[in-house]
Amino acid sequence: MIVITGAAGFIGSNFVAALNQRGITQIAICDFFGTGDKWRNLAKSAFVEMIPPAMLLDWLGSRSDVEAVIHMAAISATTVADGDLVMDANFRLSVAILDHCAAAGVPLMFASSASVYGHGDTGFDDETVPSHVLGLRPLNLYGWSKRQFDFVVADRVARGTGLPPACIGLRFFNVFGPNEYHKQGMKSLVAKIAGSVSRGEGITLFKSHRAGVADGDQRRDFIYVKDAVAASMALLDSRQTGIFNIGTGVARSFRELAEATFAAFKLPSKIDYVDMPEDLRAKYQYFTEAKTARLREAGYDTPFASLEDSVADYIQGYIATDDPYR
Repeated sequence: MIVITGAAGFIGSNFVAALNQRGITQIAICDFFGTGDKWRNLAKSAFVEMIPPAMLLDWLGSRSDVEAVIHMAAISATTVADGDLVMDANFRLSVAILDHCAAAGVPLMFASSASVYGHGDTGFDDETVPSHVLGLRPLNLYGWSKRQFDFVVADRVARGTGLPPACIGLRFFNVFGPNEYHKQGMKSLVAKIAGSVSRGEGITLFKSHRAGVADGDQRRDFIYVKDAVAASMALLDSRQTGIFNIGTGVARSFRELAEATFAAFKLPSKIDYVDMPEDLRAKYQYFTEAKTARLREAGYDTPFASLEDSVADYIQGYIATDDPYR
């Protein structure tokens, strides 16, 4: 049995789909569904058990057949300001799952985030070293909660105790792709503008408020969710321990991402620029780019799809179809 928390979410549901493609259906999912369409992320997927989040730790303690835990559950909205709520969900629960997996001898793979790098002033190295992790400076509560759990893992790696047989942190960069539709304001730019672009309308991007950076030339390491999950599964297969950047290693601009979206619809680009809100400017990341050397050294040598090919697959294979779900 493989347990996936956050299984109805964006990346979690893509893990379920990837396991199903391998012929694996002995999956226990754990998530909140609510009253919206989040369930559609799993409508095509096979699984055999559903665990209410409040019962997860008791359920894990009652089972002896769990082969791995893929922990994707988190409060990921960077706008959430309730520190107690975020730390309960993102830190305390993660530590409890880590403790269980260590005691039970069950491999654990968990979601971290490139938000731990903040402005990127200290670089984008994914060293699993306590002093390095503690030196990262996230810009928001979500990033801080992720950094704190990364520190717990790095500390245990350094001390050589309290770890599962494999413990893999996935420091996701800007992941986009099918099944992100429920994320509202946290959706990727592609998902946000696809409707307007398909109708032949223009779109707006933020102006730059930093000298030397042109409007629309703010850059991120955009990675297609299929590539992100494939790289992650390879790490799980090899039973690695450590925290790994999950990105392409190539930063691309928001303008290029928007242009790729217009191109996928075979339409000319229509882009205007608007001022960034004042309260966002100090927290805004102008550049992220994953260092992928440790991922490659761990044995994952599959090339990542280009931004243009990824956007085309997303638009033509999902968004522009009658059924956009994976």
